[in-house]
Amino acid sequence: MPSNQQETHNIQAWSLINRKYLGQGVRVKRFRRPKRSQIRNRVLLAVLMAKDIKLSRLAEDLGISSRSVSAWVYEGRIPSNNNIDKTCRLLGYPPHILFNEALIRQSPIVCQPTPSRFMKRSITSSPRSNVILTGLCMVYDFSVTDVSIWIGVHPGTFRKWLHSSHLPTPALQEKAEAFFRIPRHILFADCGTL
Repeated sequence: MPSNQQETHNIQAWSLINRKYLGQGVRVKRFRRPKRSQIRNRVLLAVLMAKDIKLSRLAEDLGISSRSVSAWVYEGRIPSNNNIDKTCRLLGYPPHILFNEALIRQSPIVCQPTPSRFMKRSITSSPRSNVILTGLCMVYDFSVTDVSIWIGVHPGTFRKWLHSSHLPTPALQEKAEAFFRIPRHILFADCGTL
């Protein structure tokens, strides 16, 4: 029996040693950077990113689990009518924009001609800004200048779309719609009626 107690003592001693040296845990990044193909509801994520609302905060405000909100964005799940109403009231957009089923099913991937990087200084606190278009640039990590070149408009013109909610001509709306692969009534929803 004494030998058994000694063996137990050795295991406990080793466990304390392991906790001291190995018990620090593994350091992981706080936020994972999802691949573009993993995002199913790009518009909802764009609005959340542009308004600087984390998924966990949205879930807390709605009184649901963060896993549910994550499933809306990354898996394309459609929430219950009650949660759709609460989310739309909280974010200020109608359901056909935030939870457009056809767009979620299609889940388009934008073809990026060259590497690009979104600059935080592109975000302004203007009372009239195009949150969805700005958020999409953030989701895709696109520079405002690069997007304007890829679409074929002057960078100053594209910035007017973002910062002043300036409604472009139908021909330019078509270019933006073709590039982002999102209908113009969603892209320019912040610009008033189309």
